[in-house]
Amino acid sequence: MDANYKLIVITYYEYLKNILEKIINSYKVLLELEDKSGDLEIIKKEVSKINGFFQVLVNRIGIEKFESSDFLDLKSKLEYYLNNYSFDKEIETMSALYSDDKNRLKNIRLKILESLNDRKLRDKIEHILEKL
Repeated sequence: MDANYKLIVITYYEYLKNILEKIINSYKVLLELEDKSGDLEIIKKEVSKINGFFQVLVNRIGIEKFESSDFLDLKSKLEYYLNNYSFDKEIETMSALYSDDKNRLKNIRLKILESLNDRKLRDKIEHILEKL
Protein backbone atom coordinates (compact mmCIF):
# COMPACT_ATOMS: atom_id res chain seq x y z
CA MET A 1 0.00 0.00 0.00
CA ASP A 2 1.50 3.33 -0.96
CA ALA A 3 2.10 5.99 1.70
CA ASN A 4 -0.14 8.60 0.07
CA TYR A 5 -3.07 6.19 -0.01
CA LYS A 6 -2.56 5.37 3.67
CA LEU A 7 -2.47 9.07 4.54
CA ILE A 8 -5.67 9.70 2.60
CA VAL A 9 -7.45 6.84 4.39
CA ILE A 10 -6.29 7.99 7.83
CA THR A 11 -7.17 11.61 7.14
CA TYR A 12 -10.59 10.66 5.76
CA TYR A 13 -11.42 8.48 8.77
CA GLU A 14 -10.21 11.18 11.17
CA TYR A 15 -12.48 13.65 9.37
CA LEU A 16 -15.48 11.32 9.74
CA LYS A 17 -14.57 10.57 13.36
CA ASN A 18 -14.47 14.28 14.16
CA ILE A 19 -17.96 14.78 12.71
CA LEU A 20 -19.35 11.75 14.57
CA GLU A 21 -17.89 13.07 17.84
CA LYS A 22 -19.59 16.42 17.26
CA ILE A 23 -22.92 14.66 16.73
CA ILE A 24 -22.54 12.74 19.99
CA ASN A 25 -21.58 15.97 21.79
CA SER A 26 -24.75 17.66 20.52
CA TYR A 27 -26.77 14.62 21.59
CA LYS A 28 -25.27 14.89 25.09
CA VAL A 29 -26.10 18.60 25.26
CA LEU A 30 -29.73 17.80 24.46
CA LEU A 31 -29.75 14.94 26.94
CA GLU A 32 -28.46 17.11 29.78
CA LEU A 33 -30.77 20.11 29.32
CA GLU A 34 -33.06 20.83 32.25
CA ASP A 35 -36.02 22.23 30.28
CA LYS A 36 -35.74 25.77 31.52
CA SER A 37 -36.10 29.19 29.96
CA GLY A 38 -33.55 29.69 27.21
CA ASP A 39 -33.21 25.99 26.43
CA LEU A 40 -35.25 26.25 23.24
CA GLU A 41 -32.49 28.27 21.61
CA ILE A 42 -29.97 25.62 22.63
CA ILE A 43 -32.25 22.89 21.27
CA LYS A 44 -32.62 24.77 18.00
CA LYS A 45 -28.86 25.24 17.67
CA GLU A 46 -28.01 21.61 18.47
CA VAL A 47 -30.68 20.21 16.12
CA SER A 48 -29.36 22.44 13.33
CA LYS A 49 -25.82 21.22 13.97
CA ILE A 50 -26.90 17.57 14.01
CA ASN A 51 -28.87 17.95 10.76
CA GLY A 52 -25.93 19.70 9.12
CA PHE A 53 -23.49 17.02 10.22
CA PHE A 54 -25.87 14.31 9.01
CA GLN A 55 -26.08 15.96 5.60
CA VAL A 56 -22.30 16.26 5.38
CA LEU A 57 -21.93 12.57 6.19
CA VAL A 58 -24.58 11.56 3.66
CA ASN A 59 -22.73 13.58 1.02
CA ARG A 60 -19.32 12.14 1.92
CA ILE A 61 -19.97 8.49 2.75
CA GLY A 62 -19.74 6.22 -0.25
CA ILE A 63 -17.42 8.45 -2.23
CA GLU A 64 -14.24 6.68 -1.14
CA LYS A 65 -13.36 3.20 -2.41
CA PHE A 66 -12.18 2.07 1.01
CA GLU A 67 -15.48 2.73 2.80
CA SER A 68 -16.56 0.05 5.27
CA SER A 69 -20.01 -1.53 5.34
CA ASP A 70 -20.52 0.13 8.75
CA PHE A 71 -20.32 3.52 7.08
CA LEU A 72 -22.68 2.50 4.29
CA ASP A 73 -25.18 1.25 6.89
CA LEU A 74 -24.80 4.53 8.78
CA LYS A 75 -25.46 6.47 5.58
CA SER A 76 -28.73 4.58 5.14
CA LYS A 77 -29.78 5.43 8.70
CA LEU A 78 -28.82 9.09 8.26
CA GLU A 79 -30.82 9.35 5.04
CA TYR A 80 -33.81 7.82 6.78
CA TYR A 81 -33.51 10.34 9.60
CA LEU A 82 -33.20 13.33 7.28
CA ASN A 83 -36.20 12.18 5.23
CA ASN A 84 -38.44 11.37 8.19
CA TYR A 85 -37.65 13.81 10.97
CA SER A 86 -37.82 17.56 11.03
CA PHE A 87 -38.39 19.64 14.11
CA ASP A 88 -37.95 23.07 12.56
CA LYS A 89 -41.67 23.88 12.34
CA GLU A 90 -42.35 22.73 15.90
CA ILE A 91 -39.40 24.69 17.25
CA GLU A 92 -40.48 27.83 15.41
CA THR A 93 -44.02 27.50 16.76
CA MET A 94 -42.68 27.00 20.26
CA SER A 95 -40.36 30.01 19.91
CA ALA A 96 -43.31 32.28 19.34
CA LEU A 97 -45.67 30.82 21.91
CA TYR A 98 -44.17 28.42 24.43
CA SER A 99 -40.44 29.01 24.77
CA ASP A 100 -40.67 29.11 28.58
CA ASP A 101 -43.11 26.21 29.01
CA LYS A 102 -41.12 23.55 30.85
CA ASN A 103 -43.42 20.68 29.77
CA ARG A 104 -43.35 21.61 26.10
CA LEU A 105 -39.56 22.04 26.20
CA LYS A 106 -39.20 18.61 27.74
CA ASN A 107 -41.60 17.09 25.20
CA ILE A 108 -39.77 18.45 22.13
CA ARG A 109 -36.39 17.58 23.59
CA LEU A 110 -37.47 14.01 24.31
CA LYS A 111 -38.96 13.66 20.81
CA ILE A 112 -35.66 14.77 19.31
CA LEU A 113 -33.67 12.35 21.47
CA GLU A 114 -36.08 9.56 20.59
CA SER A 115 -35.70 10.30 16.87
CA LEU A 116 -31.92 10.06 17.20
CA ASN A 117 -32.34 6.63 18.74
CA ASP A 118 -34.75 5.44 16.03
CA ARG A 119 -33.36 2.52 14.03
CA LYS A 120 -30.46 2.51 16.52
CA LEU A 121 -28.88 5.52 14.82
CA ARG A 122 -27.07 6.79 17.90
CA ASP A 123 -25.88 3.27 18.72
CA LYS A 124 -24.48 2.94 15.19
CA ILE A 125 -22.62 6.24 15.53
CA GLU A 126 -21.13 5.20 18.86
CA HIS A 127 -20.20 1.76 17.49
CA ILE A 128 -18.31 3.32 14.59
CA LEU A 129 -16.59 5.77 16.93
CA GLU A 130 -15.38 2.88 19.08
CA LYS A 131 -13.90 1.18 16.01
CA LEU A 132 -12.14 4.31 14.77
